[in-house]
Amino acid sequence: MDHGHHQAPVSLTRQAISATLHCLTGCAIGEVLGMVIGTALGWGNLATIALAVALAFVFGYSLTIRPVLRSGLAFKAALGVALAADTVSIAVMEVVDNAVMLLVPGAMDAGLANWVFWAALAFSLAVAFVVTVPVNRWMIARGKGHAVVHQHHH
Repeated sequence: MDHGHHQAPVSLTRQAISATLHCLTGCAIGEVLGMVIGTALGWGNLATIALAVALAFVFGYSLTIRPVLRSGLAFKAALGVALAADTVSIAVMEVVDNAVMLLVPGAMDAGLANWVFWAALAFSLAVAFVVTVPVNRWMIARGKGHAVVHQHHH
């Protein structure tokens, strides 16, 4: 009986879920902030989404860089680790969650006081999480994505 064969995929899936939750945290902070700012300022969909995506990348990378810097890496090297670890994950998450926001009727025009805006945003992030887990699992299995970050954790 080879029990190791059955443990690896579960462990890999757990790693992917953990990496995706980490990514979701940074993405959600940036996404919500961008959507709130753009909506509050009355910006159009394109400008609001551009701000949300930019902030999602900033917060996503920031959450990765902090612990890597604590491990003793210089900023430039830590930034390289964050870029390698998070770029694909954040990009997939952002494409999916913004596509969902655009597809939910009235979500982008609902305004901050409307439950439709918040429900659509929560739904879009949940869909993005589900889509991104297998992407992260695939990358970690190949030593890419968040597998790069774990080399720098103590």
